[in-house]
Amino acid sequence: MGICKCIAKSAQTPSALSLEFTSYKDAYEGNGGNLRDYKLEDPPLGQGAFGTVWKAVHIASGQLRAIKQINKLKANEDEYQQIINEVNILKSLDHPNIIKIFDYFEENDHLYIVTELCTGGELFDKIIQSNYFSEKEAALAMKQILSALNYCHQSKIVHRDIKPENLLYDHEGEDSQLKIIDFGTSLKYGNQKLEEKIGTVYYMAPELIDEKYDEKCDIWSAGVVLFILLCGSPPFDGETDDQIVKRIQQGNIYFEQQQWKSVSNEAKDLIMQLLNKNPKKRLSANKALLHPWIQKYTSEELEAPELKNVLNNMKHFRTSQKVQEAAFLYIVKQFISKEEKQELQRFFKFLDKNGDGVLTKQELLEGYKKVISQSEAELQVEQIMKQVDKNESGLIDYSEFVAATINKQKLLQQDILEQAFKAIDNDNNGAITVEELKHMFGAGNKIPSETWTKLMEEVDKNGDGVLSLQEFKEMMLKLQID
Repeated sequence: MGICKCIAKSAQTPSALSLEFTSYKDAYEGNGGNLRDYKLEDPPLGQGAFGTVWKAVHIASGQLRAIKQINKLKANEDEYQQIINEVNILKSLDHPNIIKIFDYFEENDHLYIVTELCTGGELFDKIIQSNYFSEKEAALAMKQILSALNYCHQSKIVHRDIKPENLLYDHEGEDSQLKIIDFGTSLKYGNQKLEEKIGTVYYMAPELIDEKYDEKCDIWSAGVVLFILLCGSPPFDGETDDQIVKRIQQGNIYFEQQQWKSVSNEAKDLIMQLLNKNPKKRLSANKALLHPWIQKYTSEELEAPELKNVLNNMKHFRTSQKVQEAAFLYIVKQFISKEEKQELQRFFKFLDKNGDGVLTKQELLEGYKKVISQSEAELQVEQIMKQVDKNESGLIDYSEFVAATINKQKLLQQDILEQAFKAIDNDNNGAITVEELKHMFGAGNKIPSETWTKLMEEVDKNGDGVLSLQEFKEMMLKLQID
């Protein structure tokens, strides 16, 4: 299991806790927190071999989080290395259907990992409760799974343990979103075939069993999940692991249960293409998202006024100073409510036509063309890419989209700014120092001291070497000026 289940795995030494500082956006997401930022709630949510999962309140924002407290003394070197690898992979991923990591830090003999709190239960539990899903329910779930896998595979990351137990709903309710968790077995891959036999036997691809595979093993696992969603039982079953493995290697798929009589041929066709024994002929996540069955049940249209409001927020998004940018990203990350984020997810997924978890210039252009003329759209999109694409990837990431489209007037209220200032002001002396600036960026000593001095000078209006609450407020409220 991974950190999301408190029995984590990873692949770097403890000294690798500080990530490379590649951009201001990445740096602010570093290991800058500490335990006093959170209030742990009793009793614990779960207990593992060498760690405990707690429900916690982020004191500054009041937002609920999950905190994994891992005892480093109980984890051996390999297990500890796997924890750090999983943390680093999760930090590199930014997708609405992948568990979000907020922070991680070490105190004494413990490592703390702060993530989203998912309260809707496992997909596995929902299957047990309902026996099987309707085609619409299954298609909506599969679109989320495939979108997250598409994003991972585009990022050259293979999960290797996709199963209903590793798919959590973020809350209870019809609009709940699935999150892929447990990246303890995941890894970065290149052009070479992978050879480590790993995962859960029911969901293992035949080529993984043969120990020569690539990212398509995740697609096979997703196909097994879809089969289970539609009938309530796995396609390859057996009383022992050896029996299951033998049936997987045979690859015979039968639609004989009573439930399959009411399932469409389109759904069965997708299953057959996901469970193709030949990985080269098996659908990619990207192509699976375009399958007619997925499109039929998951296509959504938005009202033009709703879309226009969101796109207008994006048009007016701009930051002028690096500290201002990092502080705003910090506020968005820590203070935006789950409800606000869910609303923006709808728009992001509507614009993300190919479901790869990022927005291209063309996808943004198609969205703008729904509310303004082509010529206006082209001009605005060109400017937006310069303003919003902070890491200059040529794409708009999910967090960049959320930051650009959130209602700034609502987020930058006096009380939120004061709470954010207090959260950054670690020693509570009423001023943000250069050291606390480093803490907010999470970059430690990887940046020359003269760079920090210049960053402070950008916003320190009275030249006293620190950022007062008034200076902080003035800096942030400039974002409201179009």
